[in-house]
Amino acid sequence: MGYALAQAAADIGAEVTLIAGPTSLSAPSGVKLLSVETTQEMFDAVTAEFGACDCLIMAAAPADYRPVEAARSKLKKKTDDLSLSLTPTVDILKEMGKRKRKGQLLIGFALETDNGLVNARAKLKAKNLDMIVLNSPSDPNSAFDHDTNKVTLIVPTKKPEELPLARKTSVAAVILDHIAQLV
Repeated sequence: MGYALAQAAADIGAEVTLIAGPTSLSAPSGVKLLSVETTQEMFDAVTAEFGACDCLIMAAAPADYRPVEAARSKLKKKTDDLSLSLTPTVDILKEMGKRKRKGQLLIGFALETDNGLVNARAKLKAKNLDMIVLNSPSDPNSAFDHDTNKVTLIVPTKKPEELPLARKTSVAAVILDHIAQLV
């Protein structure tokens, strides 16, 4: 979805920087691509770019946790059980919401499996967002590993707008139209 949004924004003349983790997708035409591997690297790249941007769209789903200690080599099987200690990663969207300046737009995505609208609205408020895009991995042909997506657009002062299943390029165009209305 992030790549579709980046291409759609570039197509309408926006100056676009796409910060992306590992993928087999090619960089969209006319888009500056910054490749990252970890949530911390994504946070650092977003932080570096955020001050100069008019609108940040966080379509990424970076890891919420990381190992306390990373193994330097393969973990050999020694027993049937293995426990890993995890620690939370930085909440990039929440941090950018704290740093958002007047007139700057912040758009997030919420991938929810239960109580989607309630959870998405809570994120919208807690992270100081101007809009949140709710999607569910349980909808057939939606979200990851598909060229299509089915989303619900949520802004603080309006009724949620559920979009039908459509190609991600079409969904991206509708999202950008809604962002333009927020300007």
